[in-house]
Amino acid sequence: MGDVSVLLAAALGAGMVASVLRLPPLVGFLTAGFALNAAGVEAPQLLDVVADLGVTLLLFGIGLKLDVRVLVRREVWLTAISHMGVTSVVAAGYLGVIGVLGVGLLADQEWRTLLLVGFALSFSSTVFVVKMLDDRGTTTSLSGRSAIGVLVVQDLAAVVFLAVTHDDPPSPWAAGLVLLVPAAFMVRPLLARLGHAELRPLFGLVAALVPGYALFEAVGLKGDLGALLIGVLLAPHPGSADLSKSLFSVKELLLVGFFLSIGFTGLPDVEHLVIAALLLLLLPLKLFGFAVLMWAHGLRRRTSLRTATILGNYSEFGLIVAVAAGSRLGDDWLAVLATTVAASFLVSAVVGRNPDAFVELARRLLPDRPPERMHADDRPIDVGDAQAVVLGMGRVGRAAYERLSSEYGLRVVGVESLPSRQAKLEDDGLNVVLGDATDPEFWARMHPHHVELAVLAMPFHNSNIIALRKLEESEFGGTVALVAQYDEDLQEARELGAHTGFQLYDGVGAELADRGAAEAGLRRRRDG
Repeated sequence: MGDVSVLLAAALGAGMVASVLRLPPLVGFLTAGFALNAAGVEAPQLLDVVADLGVTLLLFGIGLKLDVRVLVRREVWLTAISHMGVTSVVAAGYLGVIGVLGVGLLADQEWRTLLLVGFALSFSSTVFVVKMLDDRGTTTSLSGRSAIGVLVVQDLAAVVFLAVTHDDPPSPWAAGLVLLVPAAFMVRPLLARLGHAELRPLFGLVAALVPGYALFEAVGLKGDLGALLIGVLLAPHPGSADLSKSLFSVKELLLVGFFLSIGFTGLPDVEHLVIAALLLLLLPLKLFGFAVLMWAHGLRRRTSLRTATILGNYSEFGLIVAVAAGSRLGDDWLAVLATTVAASFLVSAVVGRNPDAFVELARRLLPDRPPERMHADDRPIDVGDAQAVVLGMGRVGRAAYERLSSEYGLRVVGVESLPSRQAKLEDDGLNVVLGDATDPEFWARMHPHHVELAVLAMPFHNSNIIALRKLEESEFGGTVALVAQYDEDLQEARELGAHTGFQLYDGVGAELADRGAAEAGLRRRRDG
């Protein structure tokens, strides 16, 4: 237990330092892994198991939230495939030029080896991207959905690559996996009977690991992909959202092991660090490539750049390539790629803190389009003559919408970033538009001079704070009300300009007492 205690203490300390520096804690975990490796600490045998569990649950969680229709959109699959092909060739050419100059490992390398490294560098990190999207509460935004769609296409390409390069091809029994589709219809009703205690996360863990990871590995396919597909099959059930939430803390804790494990992959020497630094110079080109391709498919400049900044990193898949191609890429390349991947996370975390800073810089390269030429999901939002706007149409948002409409007679419009929820609310007769309330152009495009009240009811506090700041910047003259889960979040919102707010659990007891008393026929004292 000694080494485990050291790992946990180092991870906690480094994560706290990263948070103080306003960096994601995962940057601290990566740093801790390299520091412990350099200090001679042995990685516990279970670290790789913990890391694999974390990645498996992460992909299972993606599947639970994934709308498979996103994958067939041109801006997703065509962007992913085009970017992978171009990046692989450009990176190989770049490395070839450096090799001609006689730099270390790159000197006298075969073009096949360089192309293999370029292919490894074309992938973006599923673990890092989804973790960052979760932390920012932007998983369901258009840029978040597009980024996840690209990652899934990349994961499918990874499966093809591993199947082709693996010594043993997939088993003929792999064709039998199609039976999981009808099996999912039989299993989904169980979600409604699990309750909200320990059975729910246990069910999720078993679903991700048994019919997901273990079954796919048994037939020669990537187990992580199996967990993702099992999540997709369970996603249509209404209980999938609660299932994802129940696994959140477990997944976050296990992912600490993943980020620590990268540091134990191999220690770089000076030559490795030089090559890693040269590989990092390709990141701006990779980022810009994603932005151009997204913009070419009709997305606004801001959406394209937000998607590109979150995808502008290298993937842990590069390490898998190095292992799978061991005869061509040796231990030196494994150390180089591990260092490059970890450093790209740090760069991407810093760049991703303020992606909107790049929007104006790219104005000439990615000019604005008229609305009719924009992607249907990215056009300006028109709320007409609405008097009140509710941002975030979950349970809290819907209740606020209905109360403002029925009790106060206001013309209300809801704003929801999740297409499936927006469509369902419209079917229920509510006036709800699809949009990202954290967009800095949101209020300017919406012309909010008619709006008297803005209710911020998004599930993530950070999203509400971003929207609140954008309201202040747009000189919105109406009243702002905000919901928060914690007292300190509500205090922060008030300090930033919210006129009023509601702590999520305030008043629950009073409302419950009122309903119970009304049902019992009791009368309030002031009523007589």
